[in-house]
Amino acid sequence: MKEIKIIKNRSDIGAGTRGSDMGIDAIEIAAINQKSNYFDSYEYEDVITENESIYNKVNNSFAKRIDSVLTQCKRLSNHVKVNLQEGKFPIVLSGDHSSALGTISGVKAAYPTKRVGVVWIDAHGDLHSPYTSPSGNIHGMPLAAAIADDNLESQVNQVDRITSDLWDRMKNVATLGQKVLPEDVVFFGVRDTEEPEDKQMEKYGMKNYRVDEVRYRGVEVCVNEALEKLSDCDVIYISFDVDSMDCDMISYGTGTPVPKGFDQYEIINIIKGLVASKKVVCLEFVEVNPLLDFRGNKMAETAFEVLEKVTEKIKMI
Repeated sequence: MKEIKIIKNRSDIGAGTRGSDMGIDAIEIAAINQKSNYFDSYEYEDVITENESIYNKVNNSFAKRIDSVLTQCKRLSNHVKVNLQEGKFPIVLSGDHSSALGTISGVKAAYPTKRVGVVWIDAHGDLHSPYTSPSGNIHGMPLAAAIADDNLESQVNQVDRITSDLWDRMKNVATLGQKVLPEDVVFFGVRDTEEPEDKQMEKYGMKNYRVDEVRYRGVEVCVNEALEKLSDCDVIYISFDVDSMDCDMISYGTGTPVPKGFDQYEIINIIKGLVASKKVVCLEFVEVNPLLDFRGNKMAETAFEVLEKVTEKIKMI
């Protein structure tokens, strides 16, 4: 039975909207309200944050707070690496999605000779770099850093040297260079992308299991096909952004909500199916923002429902 370690990363500095740093506490409140002892059942670690950096006056519009996001990713990567080396299964609860670069880097650092696969459950591709980003928010860039591709063919921004140097350091967190081969990234639920991201997905043949395809073909078929695509990978990391779920059906309690997404039961079955492969070594939940939730604490409650169900499966492997 796998020993689970909860890593709480209350960081939201990579997002355009504040509040996802409170997502972890909102999930814990959801557990308390359901009279669940989930968070008393597992050891946890808190990652020191850089959230005060939102007050910095100096900023770069193409990679906002990149120096602080870099520091955060380095901290998180170390937490993940150490826990994996100790034989534990890290469940990372993060604020915004920029932290996923830290988690992926920690997985790679723990398994430097192994091939890492990534399953990205999200409404967005997060394949931008500072050279292509329309917003400059780094939560839209973690996968670009992980695959170490700036997508200069689609460049629209003139990035200064300081930002460029910091971005190069982002691509080298924990281990030098590329953490994941682009062909070892599989998407579920992506439905809101910009042209530079579409070009990256097309260039590398990245598979995106859209919501309608999963419903038409069935979760099990799509998950098994995804695992077949990742069959050459030794270990798999799953990143679950709650905006992969349907905001109209579930909640708008996330920074960048997109309609026509999955429901929580589909998410649970997707993650359980992946975990059953016994290759999954780390799971991350991101982008719960209770400040944006006009249905009380609905998004966090739904995220906790997913967390509780998939943890049962993880314990069995």
